[in-house]
Parts: sequence; C-alpha cells; structure tokens
Amino acid sequence: MWPAKHFTRGPDKVQMHFHFDFAARQILWTLTFAAQLVLLVVLLGRDRARRYPWFTAGIVLSALQLMAEVLLVGRMAMLPLQEVLLTLADLSVIVGLLVVVEVARRAFAGVQRSLWIVNTAGLLVVAGLVLAFWGPWPASKDLAWDSTIGKLHLMQFAAQKGNSLVALLTVELGLLVVIFGRHFKAGWRSHTQMIAIGLSTVAVAFLSAQGVVQFIIRTAHPQSRAEVDRILGLITKLWNANKMVYIAALLWWIVWLWLDEPGAAAVAVTEEKL
Repeated sequence: MWPAKHFTRGPDKVQMHFHFDFAARQILWTLTFAAQLVLLVVLLGRDRARRYPWFTAGIVLSALQLMAEVLLVGRMAMLPLQEVLLTLADLSVIVGLLVVVEVARRAFAGVQRSLWIVNTAGLLVVAGLVLAFWGPWPASKDLAWDSTIGKLHLMQFAAQKGNSLVALLTVELGLLVVIFGRHFKAGWRSHTQMIAIGLSTVAVAFLSAQGVVQFIIRTAHPQSRAEVDRILGLITKLWNANKMVYIAALLWWIVWLWLDEPGAAAVAVTEEKL
C-alpha cells in the first residue's frame, strides 16, 4: 500500500507532504509478517515444531493477530472488532506463559522436582513484585463485568498486565538459561538457548519501550497541539523500534533453527549405525 499524502497550497505552488509514519508502519508490518512465515517454514520443514510446539503456536498466533489488524480494521463495527482483537491478545498471553514453561522444561530437563518448585516460585515472586509497581492500575469500577465496555476493559487489562508478566518471566528465564543452561540441556548454540536469547531480547525491548512511554505520559504536560503531536510521534518511534527488535529476533530464530545443534550430526550417524 502506498503512503497516504495530502496537499497544501503555498503562495505560488502546491506542496506535497507524505505521512511517513504510515509508510513505516506498513513496511514494518510487511517485514514482520514475511519473517514469521519464513520462520514457520523453518520450524515445520526442519522438524523443530515437534520439539517446540508452543513456540510455534506463539508465532502462528502473532501472525494471526497481524492479519486480523489488516483484514478486520475498517470492515467491522468497533465493539466486535475490539472483542476479536482483545480475545487474540489474551490468548497470546496464555500461549506466552506456555512458551516460557516449554523453554524452561527443555533447558532444565532432569532437574529435581523440589528445585523446580523453588525456582518457579522465586521467578513468580520477583516478577509479581515488579509487576505490582509497573505502570498504572485501573480503578475497580473500570473492570466491571456487567457491561460490554466493562468486559472489554477487563480483557484489555488482562492483556496489558499479562504481557508485562510474560516479558518479566521471559527475561528471568533467559538469564538462567544463559548462565546455567550449559550445565543442563541448553548449551551454547543449542536451539533452546537461541530461542531463549531471542525471547529475552524481545522482552527487554518491550519492557524498555513500555517504561519510557509510561514515563513520557506521566511527566509530559503539553501546552499546544504541536507538543501533543511531537509526543505522539516520539511514542510511535519507540514502538516502531520495538517492532524492529522483534523482526531482528525473527531473523535470529530463522538462522539458528535452520542450523543443526552442535553434535546433531554425530548423533544421527550413531543412530544410523544402530
């Protein structure tokens, strides 16, 4: 799609101005969707989806969200559209939590159950404490379940806080995998570690952008329309940068999941001999 444009008449000629934010959004959407499709081809073609079914499901759901934004926005009434998009957002939170569990089980297979329970509880406590002080919390009256608007607010609240919780848990798990993974099932260049590094990078970028945006909204006091536009432009650039980090992670996963893990060839030869 071509970038939108408008015309303003000057003293002696017509001047043309392009909305580059719209063009950037379309480019980022296209790159993200294309990279997701390539990653899915790699996951299915190289038989990685069988080992990481929830990670694969997360990529599929993310691609479905992108398609829904393009195919449904402007073609559905606002309330049904919000119901569809927020339902997908809440599902992505659930799948995100399952991805964290999947990566943890792959990385630390064989760990004693008691150690599993202690570490899981520790991660949840730390993430919960950070989340408690992370960003504003809505008033209870805005989360009522007795109206359509109240239900949508509740779904949006669950998606926002759920995404933050998933990001915090992902960063914590990524640190554990990088530090201790080599002693278990997630050594360097293993698929599990490469997935964890990519997920953690995306999570750090998301939390950083979210924190900066919250700081801007809390401290900014615009006095004119021009200042409002400048703030909105800055926020848009931050989220675009966050999307670029996600694209980089998709490329990272494409490369590393296409390659075999160290020692995979030797294992294959041994199995053929047997």
